[in-house]
Amino acid sequence: MAEPTYEELKARLAEMEKKSGSRRTGELDFKVGEKGGVSVYGLGRFPVTLYYEQWIRLLDTGEKLREFLEENKGAGKLKLKDK
Repeated sequence: MAEPTYEELKARLAEMEKKSGSRRTGELDFKVGEKGGVSVYGLGRFPVTLYYEQWIRLLDTGEKLREFLEENKGAGKLKLKDK
């Protein structure tokens, strides 16, 4: 098997950058993994992965979680979006 040329490597790199750049749109992306966990991409550097029952349990406490976050936002770190 021949070594790829400089131009081929450059084209591959451009394609990879194009694909990885599309993730940084601020949109969330969902995927089901091999073991059945549902991962959410786009919240941070790493995906958040939970199983179905865990997602349902978390979603069912949505209002309680929102209240907790509001009450404790002074204690946490806030990331402000640049506009």
